[in-house]
Amino acid sequence: MKFVTTNTNGKNSGSCVYMMASDSSYQMFKVKNQEFTFDVDVSKLPCGLNRIPYFSAMDVDGVLSKYTNNKAGAKYGTGYCDAQCSRDTKFINGEGNVIDWTGASNDANSGKGRYGTCCNKMDVWEANSISTAYTPHPCSPTGQTRCDSTDSSCTTTCGQAGCDFHSYRMAVTGFYGPGSSSTIHTTKKLTAVTQFITDDGTASGALSEIRRIYVQGGKFVTNSKANISGMSSFDSGGFSKMSKAFDAGMVLVWSIWDDHTANMLWLDSNYPTDRPATQSVVTGGTCATTSGVPADIESQSDGVQVIYSNIKFGDIGFFELVLALFTNNTVCRLDKGPAKEELFLSIEDNVRCATCRSI
Repeated sequence: MKFVTTNTNGKNSGSCVYMMASDSSYQMFKVKNQEFTFDVDVSKLPCGLNRIPYFSAMDVDGVLSKYTNNKAGAKYGTGYCDAQCSRDTKFINGEGNVIDWTGASNDANSGKGRYGTCCNKMDVWEANSISTAYTPHPCSPTGQTRCDSTDSSCTTTCGQAGCDFHSYRMAVTGFYGPGSSSTIHTTKKLTAVTQFITDDGTASGALSEIRRIYVQGGKFVTNSKANISGMSSFDSGGFSKMSKAFDAGMVLVWSIWDDHTANMLWLDSNYPTDRPATQSVVTGGTCATTSGVPADIESQSDGVQVIYSNIKFGDIGFFELVLALFTNNTVCRLDKGPAKEELFLSIEDNVRCATCRSI
């Protein structure tokens, strides 16, 4: 995905892609007791940019069947919603968001209308080459709903800030970044694995943990732990709203964007900027607080892009098993169900059989 694209009308900055099941339906993902993995190269993403795959509790048909005014549907990308209750969305519930529309002072293509569109959102991997976070954003309703800025609904329907895990902000400053001493080197391609764990190990159980694992250079790296005095190294739970949204299914969205509100400082620099950098969880990366200005990024980022590959979705542990097979050049017949056994037996005949470690 390229940050800046050029067409006959000029340049466009930022992009967003939905995964489709057909020409008229979004692909719906039910992620509980599943894992989502992808390879990614973020080496060309500087301060102020964010590439992110996320799950959004959108309707499968883009609210085509709910609102008679909506003649477009998922085929044309309608029905968008997120936990920020986006008021810059041009069409909401089959209507143009034109009432009280005010253009943004720093973005000719954006603005805010009276209404916003809200729903649960799971930010799987917000990142550039400097910093990364993953963040659940729960909302009160399970599905998409419209909010009205003339009351408090656009600010109270969802947890807009979310509850993120950000290694640098959790005082593990050497875990992720471009430095040669970083545990995860962002100058090299990496694999991000996200596991959605339930309390009983089934797809119908309650969501109890969202676990991150990295793979780089053929090695598995568990996510860092919080390193702040008084904060538990792990904290799981409180996922009841997100768990219900996952039950209904969510749409997978891929995007690359810059931040016209806070210059992405919340991801890769000190934020809020009115607090001292020495205060816990203020510092989120090594970028200067003067970085991330959209006008600067958009004028200097013609070559900026992010490359995804090997996108996979399946049972927890599936990716680790497959990686072990190909890394060790072995085939392992494990009692993990007929689908997995079929995969193992379909690998080329010339690979030898051996005993795998238990996963």
